[in-house]
Amino acid sequence: MGDFYKRIVDVEVSHEEAGPLAGRMVDWMVAEGLITRELSGTAVYSLDVDEGYVPGPNWARAAEDWGDDHIPAPVAVIVGRNYHVGGQGEDAATYAVCPHCDKRMVFIDYPESFEPDEEVWQPFRDAIDTWKETGEASVPCAACETSVPITAWQWDSEFALGALAFDFWGWPPLTDDFVAEFTRQLGHRTAQHSGKF
Repeated sequence: MGDFYKRIVDVEVSHEEAGPLAGRMVDWMVAEGLITRELSGTAVYSLDVDEGYVPGPNWARAAEDWGDDHIPAPVAVIVGRNYHVGGQGEDAATYAVCPHCDKRMVFIDYPESFEPDEEVWQPFRDAIDTWKETGEASVPCAACETSVPITAWQWDSEFALGALAFDFWGWPPLTDDFVAEFTRQLGHRTAQHSGKF
């Protein structure tokens, strides 16, 4: 069994700043009445987190209207370097673009294939694992041969690297105004995903 989620990933915050920023964002959402400080594990399926903050009385200000009887599940806050994938069950990026020469490295060649080309994807997977452990890793571009930090590659819209993410479990689509304000509160560039676990 699973549930739908909406996710906002901070793709710029450092590992060291992620915890304090997470605390400030929780404080802001509590003050706005979007969540409470009560924790629950009901319908939370996030990576490395099995509880989230229960929605507050004003949660609907952040999301589209799904009717008076809809109550969403908690908001999980994920702190720590990790990769995040939207959709349902995916574990790899579709592609990444070199920021130096704009060469697109294709990992999954839809619709010809639904699995990553391991020869192309493996160096990126290894670099992501190293980055998760140490905070630094690079992959050379096959076209321009520039060694590019793994966090500098431009990923497809359903894949992101970041040290802080917020999973809104069972929430209706988040409004553009809320996402813009949430991003402003973070003070960093973000990626947004939706999917089902």
